[in-house]
Amino acid sequence: MKIADADILILPGLFGGSDDYWYSRWTGKLATARRIEQDDWNQPDRESWVDRLVTAVEAAERPVVLIGHSLGALTIVHAAPKLAGSKVRAAFLVAPPDLEANSETVPQGNDFLPVPREPLPFPSFVIASRTDPYAEYDFSDDMAAAWGSMVFDAGDAGHINADSGHGPWPEGLMMFARLMKQL
Repeated sequence: MKIADADILILPGLFGGSDDYWYSRWTGKLATARRIEQDDWNQPDRESWVDRLVTAVEAAERPVVLIGHSLGALTIVHAAPKLAGSKVRAAFLVAPPDLEANSETVPQGNDFLPVPREPLPFPSFVIASRTDPYAEYDFSDDMAAAWGSMVFDAGDAGHINADSGHGPWPEGLMMFARLMKQL
C-alpha cells in the first residue's frame, strides 16, 4: 500500500512529545498523516484515549495505518477489540512500555494496566530498544509474540524519542515503509 492511499494516524505517548520527536516530524512529512490529540497528555485516561482513537478511525476516509509511541502504542493495543473489522490495516508500535515494572516511576500509566495480551486483529510491527528505560527487550519481544506482531530490534536506542537522539529517525521511517509494502 502506498502511504498516499492511507490515513496515517499518529498517537504520541505520555506528555504528548514535542516538535523534536520523530512522530511530530513524520506528521509534517507524510501528507496523509495526522496526530491524534488527547484532552490531557499528563494524566492519561485509558477510556478517553481509546475513544479518541476509535472516533478518529471512524472518521477516516481511507484505510488507516496506526503509529503509536510508548503509551500511544498501548492505546492502540487497548483499542484493538473495538477496531476489529474496521478501516485499520496495520499498526506500527514503537517502544511500548512495561507499565507493571514502572508503576511507581511512571504512575500516570497505571490506568492502562493490565496490558492486553490478545493477538491484534491487524498486522503490526513492534520496534523495541535494547536500552529502553521503560521496557526490557525481553518484555517487548514477549508482548510482540502475544500480539502476533513482528518485532524489530532497534539496538541501543533508549526510549526511541528525542531524548535518546531520535529526532528525524530515518531508520524508523524505513521500517514503516517496509510495513506499508506488506499491505
